[in-house]
Amino acid sequence: MPRPLLLDNARIVDPSRGIDSHGAVVISDGRIVAAGPEAANQGSPEGWEVFDCGGKAILPGLVDMRVFVGEPGAEHLETLETASRAAAAGGVTTMVTMPDTDPIIDDPALVDFILRRAHHSALVNIHPMAAISKGLHGDELSEFGLLKDAGAVAFSEGRKSLRSAQVMRNALTYARDFDALIVHHTEDADLASAGVMNAGEIATRLGLPGIPQEAETIVLERDLQLARLTRGNYHAAQLSCEASLNAMRRAKQSGLGVTAGAAIAHLSLNEGDIGSYRTFFKMSPPLRSEEQRQAMVAGLADGTLDIVVSAHDPQDVEGKRRPFAEAADGAVGLETLLAVALRLVHSGEVGLMRLVDAMSTRPAALLGLPGGTLKPGALADLAIVDLDEPWVVTEGALHSRSKNTCFEGARLSGRVKRTLVAGKTVYPYAHAEGRAT
Repeated sequence: MPRPLLLDNARIVDPSRGIDSHGAVVISDGRIVAAGPEAANQGSPEGWEVFDCGGKAILPGLVDMRVFVGEPGAEHLETLETASRAAAAGGVTTMVTMPDTDPIIDDPALVDFILRRAHHSALVNIHPMAAISKGLHGDELSEFGLLKDAGAVAFSEGRKSLRSAQVMRNALTYARDFDALIVHHTEDADLASAGVMNAGEIATRLGLPGIPQEAETIVLERDLQLARLTRGNYHAAQLSCEASLNAMRRAKQSGLGVTAGAAIAHLSLNEGDIGSYRTFFKMSPPLRSEEQRQAMVAGLADGTLDIVVSAHDPQDVEGKRRPFAEAADGAVGLETLLAVALRLVHSGEVGLMRLVDAMSTRPAALLGLPGGTLKPGALADLAIVDLDEPWVVTEGALHSRSKNTCFEGARLSGRVKRTLVAGKTVYPYAHAEGRAT
């Protein structure tokens, strides 16, 4: 283990304890000894490393619940190692990977494979989700109990939605019995059909087939009814419109224990950003109107949206440099997740405490993972962030293997200066003291 560390003269932001104040963090043996005002001005024993944060913020490391990687099967797009490097640069200390790889993560041996590969090659903590259905075919359920015992932290169909209400009912029932979480992408495949962007005036002007909001809301409403019926643990992976927020708000107000997330793209971009058929802005669900984006931001501020994710989805040149209708969905986002989200703080739309809660504390709690807190005794997974440092996103500087970012050329304010996992510096890489454990 590295020598004990004192991170002094910092702004401590810890939603798990309601702390946002000047102070310090003391780390020893990979764990937090103290964090907050009480840790400041205590001095340090001989042999300790002392780092003056210069007033920068210390946040619990981000926990990203929706990360697609190419490994296994499409390592040319992204590996666990390259994704982890992007995560570390973005202050993400835990990432949860999706099951739609090749082969599909629907077998305990494959869950074990991901965990072993991550242990040997990744800089940050990696936890896999397993497939709800075998082969992601949507009919026969995976072995939830065995997969959870192997280390799967939740169950998802990745980019797909379950067509069958009966299969979803069964999945939620088993999830309840195994105390597991169903994380579902809500999109009706028939309504989405050949659609490639949000249905509306801009799609008509561009001559592109649209995807109506109802493709999302119909599946979400069905799922919420089934969650009520089964009392299963349900999380809507990526909402994108006000009607979905209203459905989720009603469900929560009625006492239903469901949760929802949103991708940072749907909180910061709108359909107008597609411009002249810019395929890096093609994603699922599609970017909606500016009015819908504003509603999503309000839903994050008031807690209707529990979680913010990157929805990191690497695609290569062959997948993106094509006509818009033929291009692959998805954009990389691990590295820019925090900086883009801080736009909402700088604009006054969302408080910093609420944002950190949605990107760290809440997802860790939802998945039952360590992290998301700076409380004494917790693993020292954290990020030191200059909340105001300006920088410009460039493809060449991204650490992801694929470079399909929505934010090329974007001017952002807020940059990660140092990331620690279990007390070890994993970013900047030049000063890394070894991989995370």
